[in-house]
Amino acid sequence: MNIMIVGVGGQGTLLASRILGAAAQAAGHQVKLSEVHGMSQRGGSVVTYVKYGPEVNSPVIETGEADMIIAFEELEAYRSLPFLKKDGVMIVNTQKTDPMPVITGAAIYPAGILDIFKEQGVRYVACDALALAKEAGNVKAVNVALIGVMAKNSELDRSIWDAALEAAVPPKFLELNKKAFSLGYEQA
Repeated sequence: MNIMIVGVGGQGTLLASRILGAAAQAAGHQVKLSEVHGMSQRGGSVVTYVKYGPEVNSPVIETGEADMIIAFEELEAYRSLPFLKKDGVMIVNTQKTDPMPVITGAAIYPAGILDIFKEQGVRYVACDALALAKEAGNVKAVNVALIGVMAKNSELDRSIWDAALEAAVPPKFLELNKKAFSLGYEQA
């Protein structure tokens, strides 16, 4: 499985990749992770590659190779679309995070990204992960809510995901993150 996790700095893409990697490893797969940081501390793009299977030689995912892309916001989903396989699935948080050119007025956030996906025949699951995170008790749980959506669309057993959460999330945040994961899992 080739999975990309895309977002902007501060959204928790790295924790999401650790949870996914722990779940795949617990299921007996070889796992490789690779992180690409743009100006992540200034709200720039962050991309994490997670590959798992019986044998994984390289952590990098090339154009047209992603079985699944988990996008923490719509513009990052649009930017990563060339990496998605023809039969791949895009999981998209409907949240919009303005990049610096939009904030400064030099550009406009593109409208209708999900409509473009529909027109192009992209298989996608859209959800308001921010609303799920708020329901769980903390807006920072968007990442784990999205992993819940992804988990429901994966072949890995739910019990493996629960163990992965326990392994990757600090104990004081575990219950909150379990709730966010469950809400995402049920949403899917």
